[in-house]
Amino acid sequence: MTDPLHHDWNSRLARAESILPLIGQLYRQNGIVTKVFGRLLVNKSPVEIIKIHRYARRVTGETLSVNDTAVIIEGLAQVGPPGVLRLDVGKLAVQFRASGGGDVVAFLREALASVEPQRLPVLERPQDVVLYGFGRIGRLVARMLIDKLSLGLGLRLAAIVVRPGKSDDLAKRASLLRRDSVHGQFNGSISIDRERNQILANGVAIQVIYGKNPEDIDYTEYGIDNAVIVDNTGVWRDEAGLGRHLQAKGAKKVVLTAPGKGDIPNIVYGINHDSVTEGQNILSAASCTTNAIVPVLKLINDRFGIEHGHIETCHAYTNDQNLIDNYHDKPRRGRGAPQNMVITETGAAKAVAKALPELAGKLTGNAIRVPTPNVSLAVMQLHLAKETTVEELNEHLRVESLDGEQQLQIEYSMSPDAVSSDFVGFDHAAIIDAPATIVSGRHAVVYVWYDNEYGYSRQVVRLIERVSGVRPPTFPQ
Repeated sequence: MTDPLHHDWNSRLARAESILPLIGQLYRQNGIVTKVFGRLLVNKSPVEIIKIHRYARRVTGETLSVNDTAVIIEGLAQVGPPGVLRLDVGKLAVQFRASGGGDVVAFLREALASVEPQRLPVLERPQDVVLYGFGRIGRLVARMLIDKLSLGLGLRLAAIVVRPGKSDDLAKRASLLRRDSVHGQFNGSISIDRERNQILANGVAIQVIYGKNPEDIDYTEYGIDNAVIVDNTGVWRDEAGLGRHLQAKGAKKVVLTAPGKGDIPNIVYGINHDSVTEGQNILSAASCTTNAIVPVLKLINDRFGIEHGHIETCHAYTNDQNLIDNYHDKPRRGRGAPQNMVITETGAAKAVAKALPELAGKLTGNAIRVPTPNVSLAVMQLHLAKETTVEELNEHLRVESLDGEQQLQIEYSMSPDAVSSDFVGFDHAAIIDAPATIVSGRHAVVYVWYDNEYGYSRQVVRLIERVSGVRPPTFPQ
């Protein structure tokens, strides 16, 4: 006798499998990135697609089946979607069901009619991006850019710039891109071209350039022009230092993957990215911690008001620390990172003011480096302007994370057993740990997890798309 639950699972699996070719076709041929309530369907397995649909219950309060979105996706293939677009088929499926169903093609034509003015211009070639430095963030950003180039539009990882290495440097760089102890294997094929000094990843030819001084590089020699230079070395953080990149032939803009100093704008995507102007050629993507706490602070401040607070970060150790006790020019960081919790300073709390001026002078912050390689935790102790409860505060964060303006930045976890390793590889800049929230009148303590590598790199790529003018609009809003 057939188990009905098993039969239902196989039916859902078969339906998910049936739409995989259409999801890929819409993505690669039409530039349509399909999502279900903010969760990407592109490059997902059938099981992952089913899990994404289960998540939708948290938004709608009812089950959204794979068949519901399959009907929308099949209709899109007939309609011929208008230009490059991030399309939430989950939201469209709910709207279609609420309308009473019927002719899905007619529904989609009417729904998408307003999208036409938002069509992105067709580019003659993708925007060139150069990674200056190839460390933890650089390699993750590289993986993301390689995935995006399959559209044939948007961003192209044209080159990486590193200091000259020893023998077999090219193979070692490729190996670091292929394998990662935290984030796993590269999803695809990687080889090297020694003659051209290139890494070939999923059909993308990445030029490896050796250089010591940014201004001495001629990118046009490699067919690279008007490039966005992503400096992930952290060596230069002010306008004078980062401005050296703009002296190089073929460079147009610079994005720093660390907090900028002086007048350099610190941009947290989802918060103040709209403040970026065409004439700003040097920008900072701020820090991983700033990207994690600012979206949450904004949501809390907008609803309850923040009078003052303290942010304590339990941060995974980084390459800046020593593996074993040795000399370091900063206090405590010379002590062995895997053996110790290390108190150190962080400028994240002060950096909040650059993205949220209304919180200037209201926050203090410190950090403890802990013996884990990735995923960090920000503990936000906040004194609010008005009283609230755990239930009210959590519900506000839950609703906003599911369907608010910071949907891409904030995830919401209700698991009572969640630990740091559960959040490796999360797209979001911040994950609210709802069961840990504490509220007493106007005093609130909010725990925010974040993948300080992967989640932050996602924010960096969003900013690169924004400054390049190639980030597709989202529909429905």
